[in-house]
Amino acid sequence: MTAASPLTADRILEASEGVLRRYGPAKATVVDVARELGVSHGSVYRYFHSKAALRDAVAERWLASVSEPLAEVANAEGPAPERLRDWLGMLAASKRERARDDPELFATYVQIAGESREVITEHVSSLVDQLARIIANGIAQGEFDVAEPHRAARAVFDATSRFHDPANAASWSDPEIATDYEHVQSLVLAGLRRSR
Repeated sequence: MTAASPLTADRILEASEGVLRRYGPAKATVVDVARELGVSHGSVYRYFHSKAALRDAVAERWLASVSEPLAEVANAEGPAPERLRDWLGMLAASKRERARDDPELFATYVQIAGESREVITEHVSSLVDQLARIIANGIAQGEFDVAEPHRAARAVFDATSRFHDPANAASWSDPEIATDYEHVQSLVLAGLRRSR
């Protein structure tokens, strides 16, 4: 990257990703990011007032790349059980693919996100809200039979955490993970369905 194009928050975040990939979260500095962009570190601080703020923004950007496609599923039309199945599958697949395709960068983002507790709390809250919308829609359509959509959504999120929480990433290479996921997903859907 060069300083020829205007400096923007997006350019800084893109450069930060390259720096993190190269040096890792422990050694990457704002000066490294500025050097990558061909600007002074003061220019970077005009957009992000501290290294912590820059790391939070990097974590938010990465987490948004996970949650935005899920929001499309949550807001789509169609039967709630199918949307819930798609949403859960997409979340699990997205995390597994990132861990498999770029393990170093995945580990870096997990570390950064872990240090950005507020960012993680907001991310999880957003995901649970998406699940709650699907479940509330299923209740309205007569497909699910639960009293409190938000509590049910949190329970579903927690029940499936083995398949999407990075703390469980070591188990994702287990040859039985897909079968285990299908069993949990079937049990979750059965638990939400209106009894006939």
